[in-house]
Amino acid sequence: MSAAATPYADLSPDLVLDAVDAAGFATDGRLLALASYENRVYQVGVEDGAPLVAKFYRPGRWSDAAIAEEHAFALELSDAELPVVAPLVIGRRTLLEHAGFRYALYPRRGGRAPELESADHLAWMGRLLARMHGVGARARFCERGSIDTDTFIRAAARAVLASGLLPDRLDGTYRARTDTLASIIDARFAAIEPTRIRLHGDCHGGNVLWTDTGPHFVDLDDARMGPAVQDLWMLAPSSRARDTLLEGYAEFRDFDFRELSVIEPLRIMRQVHWAGWVAARWHDPAFPRAFGYVGEARWWEQHLNDLAEAESHLVDD
Repeated sequence: MSAAATPYADLSPDLVLDAVDAAGFATDGRLLALASYENRVYQVGVEDGAPLVAKFYRPGRWSDAAIAEEHAFALELSDAELPVVAPLVIGRRTLLEHAGFRYALYPRRGGRAPELESADHLAWMGRLLARMHGVGARARFCERGSIDTDTFIRAAARAVLASGLLPDRLDGTYRARTDTLASIIDARFAAIEPTRIRLHGDCHGGNVLWTDTGPHFVDLDDARMGPAVQDLWMLAPSSRARDTLLEGYAEFRDFDFRELSVIEPLRIMRQVHWAGWVAARWHDPAFPRAFGYVGEARWWEQHLNDLAEAESHLVDD
């Protein structure tokens, strides 16, 4: 199996500890792997200090310039007194390199999942996201791309079709269905022409941690340009929750309510993108172990049924 297929084969515990030591910290040998598939993330013990989080970037996914934009955005948000876990600046750098791996170090911040049925939590999140978007609107990403159908549907579909996971008999249907969905969703976005700003990009409950002092955001690895509603819809499990979230948002920033019409398209784009992500990573041994069901024909049949239903809803809406 090629090094590209097993990108972390050489990332041993000793190498992780050596990388943190090389950044100027004296590790104490404690190492805990944290849940992450795209990158490799570890909590690392430090002598006479709080543990650090070391994030090793997947080779080939983001360019150095794109990672630099992510880090700069996180630091800009932190400077604006937003509760975002930003990378440590070490010798004027945030992106480090050791033994061929690119990595960044973060302070460890704990917490629990937000209560997304709580009106107080939702309003609080709305206010913070409005402030985050205010900062995000100050400039643009040049290297990180956009949340659009080319990336989230067309490129994802190509990854699926090239992977060998999709049964041959379904290739034509999958190609046609994703092409149709991309065209419908393009038209939906064109109808409102939403303002695209720098976003968290993957703002779901798992990327928000709550403590007694309130929430903080983690993991800007999927930060891209996109409509503001992208950072809102995954936090609202119901229309009532969404209204509460938007009430908080309106305290700090105007919201273009036309963007509500692209929530369902964004949901579909996320589904297709997830399938393409898993397909593109299938040769990484971590993926078949975690998502073995994606290797079964019945999963792809259900995925196609879900896309057909989504297409029907979009046409009827």
